[in-house]
Amino acid sequence: MAEFWTGLWQFAGSYWWLIFFIGPAIGGGAKALERSSKRRHQRRLEIIRAKAEAKGLVRAESPAAVDGSRSASSAAAADDTGEDLGTRARVQRLLEAHDALTHRWLEYELDVAKLIAYPAMSDGRQPLTAAFLRAKKVADGLRPASDRERITPADLAAYRDALTDAEVAFDVAEREARRLSDRGFSEPERRRLDTAKRLLNVAIDEAATPAERRTAYERVRAELDGLIAVSDEAMERLAERSALQLPPAQPN
Repeated sequence: MAEFWTGLWQFAGSYWWLIFFIGPAIGGGAKALERSSKRRHQRRLEIIRAKAEAKGLVRAESPAAVDGSRSASSAAAADDTGEDLGTRARVQRLLEAHDALTHRWLEYELDVAKLIAYPAMSDGRQPLTAAFLRAKKVADGLRPASDRERITPADLAAYRDALTDAEVAFDVAEREARRLSDRGFSEPERRRLDTAKRLLNVAIDEAATPAERRTAYERVRAELDGLIAVSDEAMERLAERSALQLPPAQPN
């Protein structure tokens, strides 16, 4: 052990000048790590702000105006009687936004034309679609029964944030689905989708005969079978648009 320390001191005595290179190198590395950490933090803030701006939640206001708005919101939400009109109005707006989001999602679930054009929106295996479905489930779980339900400021904030997350997740999933279109399908599967699109136009064509519309309707279902998961409700809506009188559904 003594020999180790003796050798170390001899090395330090002979190469003391290295400190002028090692010191700045260590300092430079620490500064680089600090700059990298700041950049990552800045990017996270930019992402959060971009999400908020996407839903119109961030406005160019002075700090005083922002603080005043927060104070007013806190005061309104703090009324423990559950009868505060400001809180009820905010809850009502959130419920309306929630209903609008559900309507936008159902349009992809119940519109066969949209299912064919953007199949990723109904495919839970797609990561972004799955992320939206998870976010929507959280928002659904936090949703008040009505604007008259008593809700604490913390619960209101949690519901608002969950709904915003679901809205942003839907927008991201929708953009990705429109970008992908039918890219996830093989060439034979794309031909089946194209055939289904053409038949769909015939099925809802008022100029076609009832027999032609019915045949097209049945062939649309056959072309999509095993290719895209189409709900019975979506096919029923298509039947209504095709003015078809379908037989009653068989009991399971």
